[in-house]
Amino acid sequence: MDGTPLLVIVVVTALAFDFTNGFHDTANAMATSIATKALRPKVAVLLSAVLNVVGAFLSLAVAATIAKGIVEQDAVTMSVVFAGLCGGIIWNLVTWYFGLPSSSSHAIIGGLIGSVLVAAGTSGVIWSGVISKVIIPALIAPFAAGVIAMVGTWLVYRITRSVGAKETSQEFRWGQIGSASLVSLAHGTNDAQKTMGIILLALIAGGELPADAGVPVWVIIGCALAIGLGTYIGGWRVIRTLGKGLVDIQPPQGLAAETSSAAVILISSHFGYPLSTTHVASGSILGSGVGRRTPVRWSVARRMAVAWLITLPAAAAVGAAAEGIQHLIDGALGTIIVLALLVAASGALVIRSRRESVDHNNVNDEWAEPERAAQPVPTA
Repeated sequence: MDGTPLLVIVVVTALAFDFTNGFHDTANAMATSIATKALRPKVAVLLSAVLNVVGAFLSLAVAATIAKGIVEQDAVTMSVVFAGLCGGIIWNLVTWYFGLPSSSSHAIIGGLIGSVLVAAGTSGVIWSGVISKVIIPALIAPFAAGVIAMVGTWLVYRITRSVGAKETSQEFRWGQIGSASLVSLAHGTNDAQKTMGIILLALIAGGELPADAGVPVWVIIGCALAIGLGTYIGGWRVIRTLGKGLVDIQPPQGLAAETSSAAVILISSHFGYPLSTTHVASGSILGSGVGRRTPVRWSVARRMAVAWLITLPAAAAVGAAAEGIQHLIDGALGTIIVLALLVAASGALVIRSRRESVDHNNVNDEWAEPERAAQPVPTA
């Protein structure tokens, strides 16, 4: 399949990925505010959605990295972009189903790398860009956010130790509204850009734009609205894991975690790093638990870490398989088969998730993890 029909499929699939990115990553901004009851669940996701849309218009540095810093442009065709998007969508839905906060950024980058490897071989990937702008930030960011949140939490409790617990909780809940809003704004400046970069790649590959073109305004608007709508839908399963599964969060911890997340995300957006906001938010929440010396559910953290480690290769495998099918069955039929498989797999995951629904009504229920999973943090 060539020309306009394929380009339309690619753009629609890219916006679908942006939608899954939105509901998968709502937790990064609002999980702690929902867990501490600083914001009601539906209010939280609405606020996050609006600020994600606003944030999408503030920076294009990350979009440029995705479009021009990860894979060689001459190795990219529209079918390659489509296959990469399939990898990103499937992995987002799998981890959402299991309530695991994984990286949408790594999912789409992994899917794209996998499809490029099948189409053009190892020479089609800019490995230096993958290492410097994806792998290294992924290793540094959660630890940096965790340390900042740990120190911030310790300082907050130290400074307010003479203030009553009721007054402290009430005031910090107000502070959380501001810090959670900042995280949502920061998320829009980073994650919405990734889909913009993917669509830009497709437009260049399809000959619609020159190789040095910037992101068209309609792409910015479309991606902003898609991620905002996905955010409003609310990825309640992931929100529950981050808000209730790692540590029992108090308002001062929530404020420290959200502030550190926002700082790290905004810095990465400024330098054009397609950072995993999930890694940052998870590291911040863990750091806040260590800073307060409260029990951390390390079994949940270990499951998350495994998901982080396999995201790139798993999404790459799906992207490679999708491109392999299109390569084997050349023309429109190959693309239609891959599209049908994508829709079927996505639909199956969504339908199966209805059996054990998590929504705004039960997202704050007590965590059901066995007590043995909650191990106290060693103190110095």
